[in-house]
Amino acid sequence: QVQLVESGGGLVQAGGSLRLSCAASGSIFRVNDMGWYRQAPGKQRELVARINRGGSTKYADSVKGRFTNLRDNAKYTVYLEMNRLKPEDTAVYYCNADILLTMTSRQTNYWGQGTQVTVSS
Repeated sequence: QVQLVESGGGLVQAGGSLRLSCAASGSIFRVNDMGWYRQAPGKQRELVARINRGGSTKYADSVKGRFTNLRDNAKYTVYLEMNRLKPEDTAVYYCNADILLTMTSRQTNYWGQGTQVTVSS
């Protein structure tokens, strides 16, 4: 059974910083793309950042220059460093990963349980 466990959310003032972590655990052969999505109340879930095994990243325009997506392949862990936070960044942040359970299995997409980030003005 594969799990994605997130940590690092919380309450911060506008202009502050937070660092989210997400670790994949279980019987894993390889973790491919990893990333973060967020969902604010009344809105659809949206991509925040995504990173492949080689470290190439993709960011939503709204977070470019403020957020940094990193990963540690050996630890099956992805990080989201969030700086200069704004009230509009308030949302539940979800970790996401494409994982192969064996060398010959199909890639399966997994989600974490979500962690709340609240930015006060």
